[in-house]
Amino acid sequence: MNVGSLLARHARYRSDHLALVCDGERLAYAELGARVNRLANALHALGLERGDKLAVVLPNCIEVLETYWAAIQLGVVLVPLSPLLRGAALAALLRDSDSVAVIVGYGMADELDGVRSELDGIPAERYVKVGGDAREGYTDYRDLVTRSSETAPPPVDLLDDDVFNIVYSSGTTGTPKGIIHTHYIRANYCTHFASTWRMTPESVVMHAGSLVFNGAFVTLMPALFLGTTYVLQTRFDAAEFIETVARERVTHVMMVPSQILAVMNAPNFSAEKLASLEMLGSVGAPLHREHKDRLTTALPGIFYELYGLTEGVITILDKTDVGKKPGSVGGVQPFFEMRVVGEDGVDLPAGAVGEIVGRSPLLMPGYYKRPDLTEAAIRNGWMFTGDMGYLDEDGFLYLVDRKKDLIISGGVNVYPKDIEEVVVTHPDVLEAAVFGVPHEKWGEAPLGAVVLREGAVCDPDTLKAWVNARVGARYQQLCAVVVMHEFPRNAAGKTLKRVMRDQYWQDKAVKI
Repeated sequence: MNVGSLLARHARYRSDHLALVCDGERLAYAELGARVNRLANALHALGLERGDKLAVVLPNCIEVLETYWAAIQLGVVLVPLSPLLRGAALAALLRDSDSVAVIVGYGMADELDGVRSELDGIPAERYVKVGGDAREGYTDYRDLVTRSSETAPPPVDLLDDDVFNIVYSSGTTGTPKGIIHTHYIRANYCTHFASTWRMTPESVVMHAGSLVFNGAFVTLMPALFLGTTYVLQTRFDAAEFIETVARERVTHVMMVPSQILAVMNAPNFSAEKLASLEMLGSVGAPLHREHKDRLTTALPGIFYELYGLTEGVITILDKTDVGKKPGSVGGVQPFFEMRVVGEDGVDLPAGAVGEIVGRSPLLMPGYYKRPDLTEAAIRNGWMFTGDMGYLDEDGFLYLVDRKKDLIISGGVNVYPKDIEEVVVTHPDVLEAAVFGVPHEKWGEAPLGAVVLREGAVCDPDTLKAWVNARVGARYQQLCAVVVMHEFPRNAAGKTLKRVMRDQYWQDKAVKI
């Protein structure tokens, strides 16, 4: 299961096929393979060997993909890190991952310079910089590869259990954890998702989000497996996204809900411009029913939704099931298993809300250097997700909320997603996030944060009254509404409710 062999295969057998489109460059597989070989040889010359950890702190660019494929050829473990990390947070993950080399964008050098004294495990020559002028203390990426051979490096005999990467959790609910994926797991990403998304070698796969986000791999790995054309946007812009789909005849794309909303609200949004799409997937957070219905009306027959954890528990709502199970996040895939259990770990009947647990060929072996967290999360081979949901009589999963987002108001369980589904139906609301805040009478009460549509003017108290007149129960009524210009998000595009709650309303009792 050496995933590093895939690019070499395509460079040999599909040498002239367009492999990568990014920022004005168009590379065939032979060209991409040669560039990756140069970098692999350069990394080997720096002393990187099988099992060493290589941190990658880059925005979307060709060099990210070159680094990914060069590292896995050598059996070097990838550690993708967000370029949004700063100072101490960046140093903490570099230390935790035991990284012995780091490749960064020019703009990240200042952040690294401030913490290099804390990083004893990275030799000076292994600080590699992409872009910008020469900088003291950094090896220039282009200089490094220019003096290297494009001949394939010596083969590395990898096993299924060799580590492919350590992906740090997004930290939406706490301190990031290093999630281990092996070559076996990533090989299953290749074959499983290629089949699920109905990809072929002639597909054109586009990615518009951050490549350090694990959601990128659900299309990146099958694209590499099949030898498709991969179109990488260096940054997300909704209008440019639409024009790129039309120009490149993109067939498959995976997006987070905030990107889908931006595309649907772009001035050039039209079914004609997006007519080449065979698959538009949503990942990273639930797409609210209001938005899902609008999308599937405008672009019928192409929508998929993936619910899942980087740890390896997933369901997929297939495009053929959207019409009959629109509120669901799908069913289990072949070779996957899922249950919904109560506090005692016993399976619950259909319709009963409990914790979602699962196991699959994608399941991580554990959290890096955290056997305590691994033991708490994986029990008797089953991953306990911390997410709440229920199964219907047909085995389709309905996501209720994260266990940690649950609001307990006056002793009653309140699920924010139920309220958000109501808030987003207001004509002035673009996005909504509901979470619990301290309340002097009820202990907690739901507060609604909203982003309004462009040009909309909506009084928070008026919106609060509108929502409270439409929710299903008294305990679901909002105690307040706050209008925000935009929501804080992580590199994956996920809304950070924890940040909003901590930054603005922690320890502030709100009166209804």
